[in-house]
Amino acid sequence: MQHRYDVAIVGGGIAGYTAALTAKTLLLDYVWLGEEGFGEKLRSAEKISNFPALTGTGADFAAALEAQRAREAIRLTPARVDGVYGGEEGFLLTAGDAEYAARAVILATGVETKGTLKGERDFLGRGVSYCAVCDGALYRGKKIAAVVSSEKYAEEVEYLARFADMVWCFCLYKGRLPHGDNIAVRTERPLAVEGEGRVERIVCEGETLPVDGVFFLKDCLPPRALCGGLEADGAHVRVNRDLSTNLPGLFAAGDLTGRPYQYAKAAGEGCVAAHSVRAFLAKTQK
Repeated sequence: MQHRYDVAIVGGGIAGYTAALTAKTLLLDYVWLGEEGFGEKLRSAEKISNFPALTGTGADFAAALEAQRAREAIRLTPARVDGVYGGEEGFLLTAGDAEYAARAVILATGVETKGTLKGERDFLGRGVSYCAVCDGALYRGKKIAAVVSSEKYAEEVEYLARFADMVWCFCLYKGRLPHGDNIAVRTERPLAVEGEGRVERIVCEGETLPVDGVFFLKDCLPPRALCGGLEADGAHVRVNRDLSTNLPGLFAAGDLTGRPYQYAKAAGEGCVAAHSVRAFLAKTQK
């Protein structure tokens, strides 16, 4: 049988780390899923002056966190979660080909501060996707676009090209570009996703390209794309004071719950969410 954790914590930043640290203190059986390094946003910060007892750069903060993580033996499983599915026994989380089962979930994925493309949210599930591995095979022999935020997703574009007849790739970064006979790299920013009922085209400066689907490959997935039925307010998840969402057993913390986008808030909410998970499990396992 698949191992079922007490809680799965999604997100490698401050909120996720604090939730994992607290979960261990509370003797919860947890799995912490996310990217190593506590997030590029933190590591690249020029100066941090609003976190208690800390003065220095983001790199200094990340180094201190990593030293503590090693000392406290807080384990991180490097993974990009692309789906959270609820059921009678709890939740199933997918990260590419990997699956994780948990009785409760804490989402601490952060938010995409650069905003979304016009039409992106409107066509979710109708031609807009955020997971190449999940949905790539659905576009066999078709024309698609990929809007890519980082060179770490270049391999996912090349994966998509194994199925699609044509991939127009909008690379919004500096670094390694995807390669393939059927991959056309575009340097301009796309403006909108359009269609009647489902995706039919992507609009860019001076040109409209006919496509059957658009893949947005980026670090922070919209809440509705990650977990169906989750109540959201734009890019943020709606939470109660205990950081519970409208879905029983699902909690959220950090930037994902709204402003202010500050490390002190993220750390505090990570702690509260872990305590709320313990209370939820104590109530539901009686």
